[in-house]
Amino acid sequence: MKAHSATSIEEISLNRFHWKIAAYSAGGPFCDGYILGIIAPALAVLTPQLGLSPLMVSLIGASGLVGIFVGGLILGYVTDLVGRQMMYVIDLSIFAVASVLQFFVGEGWQLLVLRFLLGLAIGADYPIATALLTEFTPRKHRGLLLSINIFFWWAGYAVAYVVGYLMLGFGESSWRWMLASSAVPSAIVLALRLGTPESPRWLASKGRVEEALTIVKQAFGESADLGDLPPDPPRTSYANIFRGGYAKRTIFVSAFWMLQVTPLFAIYTFAPKVLEALNLHEGNLAYLGSAIASLFALAGIVPAMFLVGVIGRRPVLIWPFLITGFALLIIGMAPNSPSWAILALYFVFSFFNAAMSIMYWIYPNELFPTEIRATAMGFATAMSRVGAAVGTFLLPFSLATFGIGPTMIIAAVLCFAGFVISWFMAPETKDLSLEEASTVRKGV
Repeated sequence: MKAHSATSIEEISLNRFHWKIAAYSAGGPFCDGYILGIIAPALAVLTPQLGLSPLMVSLIGASGLVGIFVGGLILGYVTDLVGRQMMYVIDLSIFAVASVLQFFVGEGWQLLVLRFLLGLAIGADYPIATALLTEFTPRKHRGLLLSINIFFWWAGYAVAYVVGYLMLGFGESSWRWMLASSAVPSAIVLALRLGTPESPRWLASKGRVEEALTIVKQAFGESADLGDLPPDPPRTSYANIFRGGYAKRTIFVSAFWMLQVTPLFAIYTFAPKVLEALNLHEGNLAYLGSAIASLFALAGIVPAMFLVGVIGRRPVLIWPFLITGFALLIIGMAPNSPSWAILALYFVFSFFNAAMSIMYWIYPNELFPTEIRATAMGFATAMSRVGAAVGTFLLPFSLATFGIGPTMIIAAVLCFAGFVISWFMAPETKDLSLEEASTVRKGV
C-alpha cells in the first residue's frame, strides 16, 4: 500500500516534535540506567547490615536482569499487540512505586522481589520506547535519535554511581536513600510521557490508517504523510521473528547484545569489589574509580552517536568489541600492574563498550518490520539479559575460585567472540528507510 504525499515521515526534516519524542523516550532509559547502576554502591553498604550471604548478594545483583529477561520476552510482544502508547506509561508507574518501596525493605528476599519487578518494567521499556521513537524518526537521523536513548541510559548509570558515592556519608540508612532515589526521575518522566500519541506506523499496521494520518499531520503538518508501507507485512506473531531471514537477524541481534552486556554488567555490578581485587584499596579509590569509569562510558557514547550516521553501523559495533577484548585481556594477564595502568585500561573498556552499546537499540529496531519490531527487540533484550544475569551471578564465585586475572580473561574472550560474530553477521543499514532495512533479501 502506498500513501501519496509531498513528504513522508521518512524524509521529513527534524522538528520540535521529534526532539520531544526523543526526550520522553530517553527519559525511560535514564531511569533504567539509574535503577541498574545504583544497586552496586547500595549492595556494598547493605550487605553487612542485612547479613546477606554471598548467594543472596548474587541473587539480588542478578534479579533485575532476570526481570528484564521476563519483561523483554513477554512485554515486547504485548507492545506489538496492544500498541506503544499505553505500555509507555505503565512501565514508568512501576518504576516510581517499586523504587519507593525499596526504602522500607527489612530482609534480602524483599529487595530481591522489588529488583525483579523493576527489571520487569525495564525489560518492557526497551522495546516500547525505542519502537515508538523509531517509527516517528526520519531515516537520516534515526541513528542519532536512537543513540540519544543509550546516551541517557549511560547518563542514568553514571549519575547513579555519583549519587551512590555522595550518599555514602548518609550513615547506616544510606543504601535506603540510594535505592529509593530512583523514584525521583521516574516520577518526572512519567508526568512528561502522559499524552504521548500512538505510533502512526503501528496504527497503520493494524488497519487504522485514518487515525495514523491524523497523528502524522498533527505532528508534522498537512503536507506530511505515512509514505510507503509494505504491501504484505507479517502479522504480529512471536513465530515470525524465527521465520525466513528474520531467524538469522534474531540470532545476530541476540548474540552480539548478549556478548556486549555480559562482561559489562558482571564487572559493573560489582565494580568496587573488582577494583579492590585489582589492588585499588586506598581510601574510596575503588568507589571513585567506578564513578569515573561510568563517566568515561558516557563520554564514549558521544562520538559514536555521530559516527554511526557517517561511517555506518558495522564499524561502530565491530572495532569496539576488539578494543575492549584487548583491554580486559591485558588486565587479566597483569592484574598486579600499577593502579594508574589498571584504571587506564578499565576506562578504555568503559569508553568503547559504551560506544558500541548504541547498536543494541539501533539494529533490532531497523532490522524488523513494525508488526514484529517490539517483539524482536524484546526477545533480543531477554536473551542479552540471560548472559548478563549469568555473568553477574557467577562473577563473585569466579573471583573467589579463580581470582581476578582469569576472571578478566574470561570476560575478554566474550568480547573477542562478539567481534567475530559481528564481523560475519552485522549488516549495514545506514541511510536505508525502515521498509528497506527491515525487508529480508537474499544474503542479508
